[in-house]
Amino acid sequence: MAQTDSRNFGFDSRTLADGRALEIRPAKPSDAPALIAYVEEVCAESDNLTFGPGEFGMTLSQEMDFLRAVAAADNQVYLLGLVGGRIVAALNFAGGKRPRTRHSGEFGISVRREFWGLGASSAMLDALVAWAGRGGIVRKIGLRVRTDNERAIALYERKGFVREGTLRAELAVGDVLYDLHAMALFL
Repeated sequence: MAQTDSRNFGFDSRTLADGRALEIRPAKPSDAPALIAYVEEVCAESDNLTFGPGEFGMTLSQEMDFLRAVAAADNQVYLLGLVGGRIVAALNFAGGKRPRTRHSGEFGISVRREFWGLGASSAMLDALVAWAGRGGIVRKIGLRVRTDNERAIALYERKGFVREGTLRAELAVGDVLYDLHAMALFL
């Protein structure tokens, strides 16, 4: 059974700073329509993501196939954070496909602006680390973050991530180029 099966996931909710309950669970193919809508909304709220409005580029069928593939893999997970059944956060982790890189992977995370500063990102990271720890495969969790995203960097450092290097001019938002820090947590 895949590690992303909700019966084996072992993390279901966290109380946010405003008192609302954040339910965290693996994404299912049936979440694809809501997830596509969420991505289109959240990418318009932040320039910290690797894509902007209209750039996601996955059809409903492709997203459903992607979520099925993630659920079938033992070193990948796609987590949703929901409040009242509404997606407010998403985190996707993918480990390497070859034997020599299966232990290492990278994640991306997004949170609706109205939930910034309430602990949603922290809860999603905790869920990812717990999932990886239980699976026994993933030993390195990586990420890339804009060097000017001080709040995110501070969160990652609080969670034990270390900077491994800086990638120059790695992200282009319009005509502006941004540097990214490569960071990692070793389990």
